[in-house]
Amino acid sequence: MLMQVLSRYILFVDGLTRRIGSAVSWLTLLLVLVIVYDVFTRYVLSSSSVAVQELEWHLFALIFLLGAAVTLQEDKHVRVDVLYSRFSPRRQALVNLVGGLVFLLPFCIVLVISSWPFVYNSFIIMESSPDPGGLPFRYFLKGAIPVGFAMLLLQGSAGMGRSLLVLLGKPLPKEAQP
Repeated sequence: MLMQVLSRYILFVDGLTRRIGSAVSWLTLLLVLVIVYDVFTRYVLSSSSVAVQELEWHLFALIFLLGAAVTLQEDKHVRVDVLYSRFSPRRQALVNLVGGLVFLLPFCIVLVISSWPFVYNSFIIMESSPDPGGLPFRYFLKGAIPVGFAMLLLQGSAGMGRSLLVLLGKPLPKEAQP
């Protein structure tokens, strides 16, 4: 019973992460188009816009924050795997489980909790860019900080659940893998 609940949780979080990641991937195309526009207007038309430059880093921040969970899900994050790649699947699962418990989950929890006052204050004052011609609604961008780390926390817990299932000898079937 507990294994079924854990398996359903993992599949739910994986599906949610996949859908959010698919939506966020479109921001990458938008970022490329904004950069092309910025380069064209700056170097061909000798014109520049603070709002366009801010939009570039706003989009990059959203891609980074909201895409981190997908990166973790697909195991595409940076890993120094001098030893890890030589480990058996059970030992890899143990490393993933312990690493998640000791590093990932506490880090995400601290960031979600500590970012709330920062985000709350930004929403209260309806923060916008301090630069003339900058973008309004900076508080929405800051709101992506706890959201992104909460998504990373969810995906990390699903990954740890997957590792636990491997350690217990009941891994998810291959078709249920991300």
